[in-house]
Amino acid sequence: MSEPKPSYHNNPTEPKLKLPAGSCDSHFHVFGPKAKFPFAKDAAYLPADAPKDVLIDRHMFLGIDRGVVVQSAAHGFDNSAAADLLADMKGKYVGVALVPVHIDMSELKKLHEQGFRGVRFNYMKHLGGGPQIADVMKLSSKLAGLGWHLQIHLEPSLILQMMPELKFSPVPVVIDHMGRIDASRGLDQPGFTHLLKMLEDKRFWVKVSGLERASSVGAPYNDAVPFARKLVTDFGDRCVWGSDWPHPNLNAIPDDGRLVDLIGEYASEPQRQALLVDNPMKLYKFDS
Repeated sequence: MSEPKPSYHNNPTEPKLKLPAGSCDSHFHVFGPKAKFPFAKDAAYLPADAPKDVLIDRHMFLGIDRGVVVQSAAHGFDNSAAADLLADMKGKYVGVALVPVHIDMSELKKLHEQGFRGVRFNYMKHLGGGPQIADVMKLSSKLAGLGWHLQIHLEPSLILQMMPELKFSPVPVVIDHMGRIDASRGLDQPGFTHLLKMLEDKRFWVKVSGLERASSVGAPYNDAVPFARKLVTDFGDRCVWGSDWPHPNLNAIPDDGRLVDLIGEYASEPQRQALLVDNPMKLYKFDS
């Protein structure tokens, strides 16, 4: 098998938009380096290395001060690569882990000490689907004792189906990538209207991220902007932003500088303060 191509842009544009002090990238990954942190044997995909030093440099270039590293499906339940980044960026970065649904509390406490503050479950078909939501709800009672949250990555068609059980969660529930909507289907598509309905319940949060995945026209992803604008306008106190670096499983590599500038297309200055600073501080409990 040939080596995977890097999924991140080697020479991004310097963003014109100056981000507020304390800005947080609330969704990104690190991959490998596989010589030190091998990928899972049953991984749904095998990315190229996207190590912590490249990520940290990218954040400095973009004007990002804090971060939330999300454990990748490529590394499975071995959270070592993410933990290695957290050890270097203690207090500035936190993590979201992948764990078995029946994990012991002692193992969760170890992850907490390493800097993890939430657990993610993937319900996307290309990532193999997730566990029974009833089992996730049982786990959420353990998460409550740690002050953690749930993060759910799901197909838009599943939002309505999963909403009734997710409403029993004793911890905040964060929906990934604007519910993975398809921008070509318009603002009134069922998946997006179900997401808006879900967000009326204050236990739910949403990541305003993945515009490049939602877009059907490609860069500069203008067709996805109305969805981000709607979320930030109607639920601005429970939105966080993420770059999704290094952009795995995309045919066209996004320019990270342009993704930062895109924030200015859907969020005013006060909205950016909430999206990038105030909301992540509240949700992820960063050190002041």
